[in-house]
Amino acid sequence: MEIFDYVIIGAGSAGCPLAARLSESGRHSVLVLEAGPRDSNPWIHVPLGFGKTFSNQSVNWCFSTEPSPGLNGRAVFSPCGKVLGGSSSINGLVYSRGQREDFDSWRQEGNTGWAYDDVLPFFRKSEDQQHGASAFHGADGPLGIDDVNDCHPLSEAFIESAMAAGIARNRDFNGASQEGVGAFQVTARAGRRVSSAIAFLREAERRRNVCVRTKAEVEQLTIENGRVTGVTYARRGASTTVQARRTVVLSAGALNSPAILQRSGIGRREWLQEAGIEMRHELRGVGANLQDHLQARLAIRSRRHTTLNNQVRHPVHLLRMGLQYALFRQGPLASAGGQTGGFVRSRAGLDRPDIMYFVMPFSSADLRKGLDRFPGFTIASCLLRPASRGTVRVRSRNPKEAPLIEPHYLEAESDRSTMLAGLRLARRIAAMDPLRQEIACEERPGPSAGTDEELLGYIRDTASSVYHPVGTCRMGSGPDAVVDARLRLRGLSGLVVADASIMPTIVSSPTNAASIMIGERAAAFLLEEA
Repeated sequence: MEIFDYVIIGAGSAGCPLAARLSESGRHSVLVLEAGPRDSNPWIHVPLGFGKTFSNQSVNWCFSTEPSPGLNGRAVFSPCGKVLGGSSSINGLVYSRGQREDFDSWRQEGNTGWAYDDVLPFFRKSEDQQHGASAFHGADGPLGIDDVNDCHPLSEAFIESAMAAGIARNRDFNGASQEGVGAFQVTARAGRRVSSAIAFLREAERRRNVCVRTKAEVEQLTIENGRVTGVTYARRGASTTVQARRTVVLSAGALNSPAILQRSGIGRREWLQEAGIEMRHELRGVGANLQDHLQARLAIRSRRHTTLNNQVRHPVHLLRMGLQYALFRQGPLASAGGQTGGFVRSRAGLDRPDIMYFVMPFSSADLRKGLDRFPGFTIASCLLRPASRGTVRVRSRNPKEAPLIEPHYLEAESDRSTMLAGLRLARRIAAMDPLRQEIACEERPGPSAGTDEELLGYIRDTASSVYHPVGTCRMGSGPDAVVDARLRLRGLSGLVVADASIMPTIVSSPTNAASIMIGERAAAFLLEEA
C-alpha cells in the first residue's frame, strides 16, 4: 500500500495552495486526488470561456438542487468544478475577499485565529497584485490579480449612474472598505485565467515529493481506532487505498466534502440510515448549515448593438473577437463576465452592505441555452448574507450518485425583503443618466412588474444561484460544528477539512478568494504541527 505524509482530496481553490505549501520544503510527500481531468480544455484558460464550461460535464459536476418551495418548486442548476483548479477553473474570475466583519464574526463565534487581522496576511501571501504591495495587498505570491481587461462602456455607465444615485465610487473592494461601486479585479493575467491550479499546482507538480492523480474519485475514508488513516478511491476501473502518515485533507468543496464524510459513515445518524450507510462516527452538523448567494437579474435591452449578445451572432464580429484574442490576448474574450458592480446597503440603518451587484455586457434567461437574441446587458442583484439554511446529504454509498441538495432559498422573510430591495435599487440606478440613455427598455421582469407581489413572483420564478455554496462542514465549538478552529474533524484524529464548507457564515462576496485563503491557513496549521 502506498503511503504519503499528506493525502489531499480535491485540487480546487483550497486544495492547490495546500499542495504547494505542504510540499515546498521538500520534507513531506503529498498525494493530490482530483475526481476530474487535467485542465487541458482550452476554454478554461480564456477569461470569457466560462460560458463554454458552464454546463460541460467533462469539467463540471453539473449538480442540481431539489425543487425549492421558495422558488415555486423549481430546481436550480449548481455548477461545480470537476477539474484541476476546481471551481476556480470555471468561475467568473472576480476576486473579492469579503468584509472585515465577516471574519471578525467567525472569531466572535469562538474560532480563534480567524478574525480579519488574522487572515489578512494569508490573503496577501497568495497575491501577486497588479498595483503592487500595500497594507492590504501582496505582490510576491503566485496568484495574479489584475484589473478587468476591456471594460464595456455599459459597465462603465453603471458606475456613473450609481454615483448619480448617491452611491460612492470604490476603486479597491479589497482595501480599507468594501462599500461602493466600481470595477472588479479578477484572477487573470495577460488575457489568461489564473486558476488555483495555474497559480499553485503547476510548480508543485514538478517536485519529486508531489503526486497528482486525476480522474480519481474518492469512495470513502479509511477509519481505524478513532483515526482517519487513508482514502479509498476509484481510478481506471479499480479501487485503490492509500495511507496518510500524517493527515488526510478533505478539500472537495461544500457539496462534495460532506458527501465524502457521509459515505464514510460520518454524519447524522438518521441521514446515514436512510442512505443505507453504517454509522462510524456521529457528527450531526455534516451536511447542515448550507448557505448560498441567490441572484435576481434585470435583463435590459440596450440601444447599443455592441453587447455580447450581438457579437456572438454576427460572423464578422465573432471573427474579430477570435483574432483579437488569438493575436493580442485582448477584446471581449479576454474580459470577465461581471466587469463592474458593487456592494451596497439595501436600506438605511444597516451597518454594512448586504447586496452585491454584477453588471455584465450580455443577457440570458439560461446560460445553458445561450444568450438572448436582442442587444442586452444584465444587472444582477445578489443577496450577500442569507438567513436561510439548507442541507446536503447522500442518497447512497455510491459516489457516482449526486448528493441531495436542499438550499431552502428564500425561506427566511428577511431574504425575500432584501432581494426585493436590491432589485428596486438596481432599477433606480438604471433610471439615472448616463445609463438611462443606453436603455431601450427593461425586458425582464419588464415594466408590468411593479408591486412587491409582482416582483417577488418574478424572483421566485427566475432567481438563480451565484454558485457559492458554503458552510456544510461548519467550523466552531457548538454541538453542530464539524471542525474546530484548526480545521480538525471533531471526534476523529487524522482528518482536516479545508474548503468553503468550513465557513460558519458565508462571506459577503464571491467565495474563491476566501477559499484560497482557507487553503493557505490550513497549510500553515499543518506545518506548525509537523
